[in-house]
Amino acid sequence: MTPHNNAAKGEIAKSVLMPGDPKRAKFIAESFLEDAKLVNDVRGALAYTGKYKGKEVSIMASGMGDGSMGIYSHELFKEYDVDRIIRVGSAGSISDDLKLGDVVAALSASTDSGYLNHYNFPGVFAPTASAKLIKALLKIDDTIVLGPIYSTPVFYCDDSYFEPCKKMGLLAVEMEAAALYANAAELGKDAITLLTISDIIGKEECLTAKEREETFTKMINTALELAISF
Repeated sequence: MTPHNNAAKGEIAKSVLMPGDPKRAKFIAESFLEDAKLVNDVRGALAYTGKYKGKEVSIMASGMGDGSMGIYSHELFKEYDVDRIIRVGSAGSISDDLKLGDVVAALSASTDSGYLNHYNFPGVFAPTASAKLIKALLKIDDTIVLGPIYSTPVFYCDDSYFEPCKKMGLLAVEMEAAALYANAAELGKDAITLLTISDIIGKEECLTAKEREETFTKMINTALELAISF
């Protein structure tokens, strides 16, 4: 156990899906897994373990931002011997080529966060997804959009803040991928981030509640297939 996770050793699977919202973690567990069991409820970061198509999978909320993702993913990798984490979440598009409901797999996650400073890397570390998971993902669904994204701890800011990101070819904005990828790299683990485009930054376009549910379901099915492919 850790200060943030009261699951016992062995109660968390080797593959973990991580949505940000605890309620979404609960929804995934109850809707997609068989025999789902609540294994953590510390600070409301709900974690469940069950089976998908006969294989064990865990679902755990990461909370919002790099600090929260940094804590939970590090503990899963190091203290619970998790091999791979698949972040499943939403993002705002900054690309003219993306539309609402598209699913993006984040190849890399540029960031304005200071989270990466503590690694004492001699230069600017580039957080990237696991090549192993990217290859496996493409065998499951080759229609997913692949590309670089931007991770930031800032939620409320002027839309113009993201213009340099768009100029450099980044596709979308979210809050957790950079910390997840950096932890995975440090600890020799695998990680990938799948994101449903829920809104278009700079435009008054966003998914309805029904559309969010439908597109979210497609993304989760893909993530679960990826989780059990190892």
